[in-house]
Amino acid sequence: MKILVNGEEQRLETGANVQNLIEHLGLAHKRIAIERNREIIPKSLYGQTLLSEGDSLEVVVAVGGG
Repeated sequence: MKILVNGEEQRLETGANVQNLIEHLGLAHKRIAIERNREIIPKSLYGQTLLSEGDSLEVVVAVGGG
């Protein structure tokens, strides 16, 4: 299936969830926030939130520094 992540097309297997996307993007151990179709997804629901064809996601990675 095709989805948009930060404005770029990504392809994932049908039935993929947000956790699968995080792993696909190589962000499994990063501090991130994800919005799907303008709604924030709680981290506790990443494994349960299924993605659908045409979903639009914004992924923000927290960057520390001083």
